[in-house]
Amino acid sequence: MKEINGKMFKQMVLSGAIVLHNNHPEVDALNVFPVPDGDTGTNMSLTFNSGAEQVEKLADDTPIGDIAKTLSKGLLMGARGNSGVILSQIFRGVAKSLKGKETANVAELSDAFSSGAKVAYKAVMRPVEGTILTVVREAADYTYAYTTTEEVTDCIEVMKKMVDEANASL
Repeated sequence: MKEINGKMFKQMVLSGAIVLHNNHPEVDALNVFPVPDGDTGTNMSLTFNSGAEQVEKLADDTPIGDIAKTLSKGLLMGARGNSGVILSQIFRGVAKSLKGKETANVAELSDAFSSGAKVAYKAVMRPVEGTILTVVREAADYTYAYTTTEEVTDCIEVMKKMVDEANASL
């Protein structure tokens, strides 16, 4: 798959919301910083569901840039806790990078992930390593390096590599 269009991205967002909802207790258990309050997964799920609800209203032929912008706004408006705000900022960076695009290829996806990581770091007054910020940065850095040093054109392959790297970082 050489490009991801708005319809595919919309499906990814909606599926991601379900997966996060179903696994929020596992993410809650990971939370230890700044205090082990055990609500990170819950807050991220509620935040992401807020964005997904807005995306679900869009037509299937909506360009990827508009889907990303709608998701970003929905996440920000529904952000819960620090983790929700950081999640909204990651997707703010993604939306910024995909602005005006109908579709996204491997290089554009890689740039969007890198932008997401950068915007999230800038949004946090004192970024701390070992948090979601580290995971998103390391996955984005790996994806960028992978797509610029290899002749990769398959968006699915890139997404799989990014998930693998995020898991390794975690």
